[in-house]
Amino acid sequence: MDTYAALARLDGQDTWHGFKQLVPLSLFVAVFGLAFGLAATQVGLNNADIVLMSALVFAGASQFASLDMWGTQVPLVPLVITTFAINARHLLMGATLYPWLRHLPPARRYGVMLFASDANWAMAMQGFHRGERALGVLFGGGLAIWSFWILGTWLGLHFGNAIEDPVSLGLDMVMGCFLLAMVVGGRKDLRQLAIWVVAALSAMLAYWYLPANSHVVVGALSGGVLGALWMEKEKP
Repeated sequence: MDTYAALARLDGQDTWHGFKQLVPLSLFVAVFGLAFGLAATQVGLNNADIVLMSALVFAGASQFASLDMWGTQVPLVPLVITTFAINARHLLMGATLYPWLRHLPPARRYGVMLFASDANWAMAMQGFHRGERALGVLFGGGLAIWSFWILGTWLGLHFGNAIEDPVSLGLDMVMGCFLLAMVVGGRKDLRQLAIWVVAALSAMLAYWYLPANSHVVVGALSGGVLGALWMEKEKP
């Protein structure tokens, strides 16, 4: 059994450990869920649809963006393109996780990835590179963030006026600072550096010369393709 296969194990204890690790950060996620719940009610969505959207979509930035397009007639194609652009970074995330996830049965593999987000992905990658079984962090941590996002959305329907603008409190910086800390403290080798440099440069060029918001897709695709082509060597 190679190293990746040995680390690609997931049980209930791993999941619970990962859940507990992400609970502190999930509290901040709940605040943004609260803001989304309030914003969604203001565009005319009913309570059941709002909670269902958070449960099934589970993509905060995309959900906020969709509210800007909401109306009597929803422009479906622009909505799909915008959602894809915002979430294109998941292509890069999937490519970096592939060496471990490929050892799981397809149903479990994609079930785990349903709960992948920036925070639990970053923590899982750090754990893998330390030689730990980190699928519990990916799955359990994702469950924590998902649960608190739904809880926050529900709270926003009833108590949203308490925090109308999380940005005014500086709460929008929490996730960015967390991810920056993960990157700085993460694995450093030529492959990782090349992936991030290619993604960053591609995104910058697209930002300057291509249509608005396309830089997210271009950066994610560039880094994701390089990560998929330049696989790490399996260690016996």
